Amino acid sequence: MDKINPDSPQYVYEQLASILEAKITSGEYPPGTRLPGELAMTHHYGVGPGTVRRALAILRDAGLVVTRPARGSFVADEPPGERPSP
Repeated sequence: MDKINPDSPQYVYEQLASILEAKITSGEYPPGTRLPGELAMTHHYGVGPGTVRRALAILRDAGLVVTRPARGSFVADEPPGERPSP
């Protein structure tokens, strides 16, 4: 599912985070891949920039995405479940 459902009881930013997570876990966005920019996602999904930022924050908190200032957001090199323990 690549569409935001405005009638869903789930928040739009949560829907977007779920869409991006599915693309990451399916391999459509492999590790190290730069995600589309905020502006591109706002146009593609028909959402505001704050919604994109909140969705990316969810993915960062889950360890799926890293954001580098002035470079963008990238899929984490190692998914959270595959990191070696210290």
